[in-house]
Amino acid sequence: MNYLVKIAAVASVSVIVGAAAQAQECQVSTTDPFDLTGSDIADIYDCIGDKMVEGYSKAGDMVAKNYRNWTVTGTRHGVAGAHGNRLLLTYANDIAVEQYLKFAEDGVVMPVGARLAKESIKINKKKNAAVVGPLFLMTKLEAGASPETADWLYGGLQPNGKPMQFKQAFCHDCHVNWEDQDFMAYPLEELRVGN
Repeated sequence: MNYLVKIAAVASVSVIVGAAAQAQECQVSTTDPFDLTGSDIADIYDCIGDKMVEGYSKAGDMVAKNYRNWTVTGTRHGVAGAHGNRLLLTYANDIAVEQYLKFAEDGVVMPVGARLAKESIKINKKKNAAVVGPLFLMTKLEAGASPETADWLYGGLQPNGKPMQFKQAFCHDCHVNWEDQDFMAYPLEELRVGN
């Protein structure tokens, strides 16, 4: 292969790679997630929604492949300040959904096997774009299985499907703010399903 053909081949691969990277991003009107309107968030989700499941599922995780079949607990993604000011939308499995959708503020006890999956979208200020964030997971374990986390197992998947690596206390130390809600936060009140 001569020199010019090699340069053309490299340039064409660069364009393809650049287009693929750009396809993972969605331009936004503002880089402050708190200033995004409901319409802005709907546009972002239209652009990025399918890419989320595709990315989370890359490593074959069954929750990543199936969480969208669970019950969605909000009317759309919203930002409350938790999880790094990402746009968040929570799904609850069949075991969790009845209790979770009560949005009770005290005396909450989730059943063993309850699972929550929280999609996230990050606003990348440098690129002025929305990008897929991690899929955050919570699983209620049997009583006594993890006393230091009130029997919750925290986990997550990176946008490429690889498991996130962190200490359980990293999540639980924040979730203690919702102790009366069995350590669960809820969607913003105005975004809750049924409101």
